[in-house]
Amino acid sequence: MVAMLLLALLGGGLWWLNRPVPAVAPPPEAAVAIPAPDSDDDDPAMPLPVPPVPPRIADGASYETCLQMLNNDPAGANTTAQSWAQSGGGDGATHCEALAQIALGNPERGAAMLDALAATSKAPGPALATVLGQAVQAWMMANRPSLADVSATKALALSPDDPDLLIDRAVARVAMQEYMEAIDDLTRALDLDHYRTDALVFRGAAWRRMGQLDLAQDDIDRALIAYPDMPEALLERGILRQRRGDSAGARADWQRASDLAPDTATGDLAEQNMQLLAAGPERH
Repeated sequence: MVAMLLLALLGGGLWWLNRPVPAVAPPPEAAVAIPAPDSDDDDPAMPLPVPPVPPRIADGASYETCLQMLNNDPAGANTTAQSWAQSGGGDGATHCEALAQIALGNPERGAAMLDALAATSKAPGPALATVLGQAVQAWMMANRPSLADVSATKALALSPDDPDLLIDRAVARVAMQEYMEAIDDLTRALDLDHYRTDALVFRGAAWRRMGQLDLAQDDIDRALIAYPDMPEALLERGILRQRRGDSAGARADWQRASDLAPDTATGDLAEQNMQLLAAGPERH
């Protein structure tokens, strides 16, 4: 389920070239949570975007051209990268080929290439952390959370104050049912950037999985105060309402999530939950 969510987050595009701050929550069986820190900011509505261009592992026109092909022509990017590698393309060619493999539906191969590249490249630490972060996402797409955790830990050794990497590692740890470790990462991410509503929802879901419903509710409420129409937070609040016996409230939250996010993993999960609610007794 976590891998399905990450695929949905890609949205058909290659997030690693211009990664926005996500506002995403885990599916019902992969939730994570802890109470979010208080904020004195006047406008906590949405997180600020990260810089549009992450550190690159190479430079030059050939590298940029190859990367630009990834969204619309990943097969062409793969062919270009392989030809370029044979003529001495180095790190840039390897990086582009790895990303092309992921875009072509071979995330395990791409992730392994990215890990190997990060291990051998002489690029600066921030660029290597970016490459390892891409490997984390690819390992999760391949449903290999333990390898994602390893890549994320290496990336955080290079860039310890990166909220995205902390959240990515938390997702992997949730998939391995290492909930407290995930919560620690999410709490650290929120310490670094208290606007991260996605971290709040993940953390809330984790607390729920641990049976800590009050802590879970606190995180989800904080996320919805910041972003009242966040589908993922509504999905999770519906689960909490169901667990507390409020079927009507759960149904309302799931319907709203479905309306706000049709044809997405979140919307599909909300629809499935409503169907289960209609079909039988509540799960406790």
